[in-house]
Amino acid sequence: MNIKRQHRLYQWKDGKKLELGEKSLVMGILNVTPDSFSDGGRWNSDTLAVSHTTDMIREGAAIIDVGAESTRPGSTALTAEEETKRLMAFLPDVLKLSMVPVSIDSYHYETMEKALSAGAHMVNDVWGFQYDDGSMAKVAASFDVPVILMHNQETEEYSSDIIEDLKHFFDRSLEIALSAGVKADNIILDPGIGFSKTGEQNMKILSRLDELTTAYPCPWLLGVSRKRFIGTILGTDASERDEGTAAVNLWGAEKGCTIFRVHDVKTTARELKVWDALRLFGRKS
Repeated sequence: MNIKRQHRLYQWKDGKKLELGEKSLVMGILNVTPDSFSDGGRWNSDTLAVSHTTDMIREGAAIIDVGAESTRPGSTALTAEEETKRLMAFLPDVLKLSMVPVSIDSYHYETMEKALSAGAHMVNDVWGFQYDDGSMAKVAASFDVPVILMHNQETEEYSSDIIEDLKHFFDRSLEIALSAGVKADNIILDPGIGFSKTGEQNMKILSRLDELTTAYPCPWLLGVSRKRFIGTILGTDASERDEGTAAVNLWGAEKGCTIFRVHDVKTTARELKVWDALRLFGRKS
């Protein structure tokens, strides 16, 4: 399979750069939450958050994704005020030391506006601009930053063709984004594996992932790190799913994804580097 990846070059006023294209990129997860499913409470102090950010960049992270609210199933939602307060206790120091762009994982436009004003570089919205009245899209447009729009919904109920349902969702997200003034080149899509989807539905989407990556002129992010369906396959808890995560990420790379959001940066960065080398060598042969 030879799926063309979309090329993008993003540059910020602080000198940060991010190039999307043939090279697979790793997004390192920095959860400053007490209750995330895999690493809740491990990095929720300023010192630990800064140390972990440094470690992930050294191990190969091209982006750091900071989240202050857990989005695991059954987690307690925060108000925008609560989320902003928690995030801003860590974000200034993370931004100060990070040598790579910093993404903010939030669906509250108030939190995002505060974070972008502080110098954050990217928007990562797990509701694909469909949580509010368009305010998040307007904030993203006003700062002219890359945005990651993920598929999500309230239930696990889909029509007979789940891929078509995802396409309808992305069509709506793109309409909202473009209408608000977000540049088309700033849009990155994410199929939302593990969000309002059963294990079987996750597998079905992954098996047909190329139908999504070839349908839109956008780069794609894949976030499967330590998800439950991997644990079901392996028979392991969240702490023992990194090898399975890597296998799914390699599948996603073959299907056209460019960015891979993970907890274990070192393993993912090394495996994708070898995968890219083999893929590009084969293309030249």
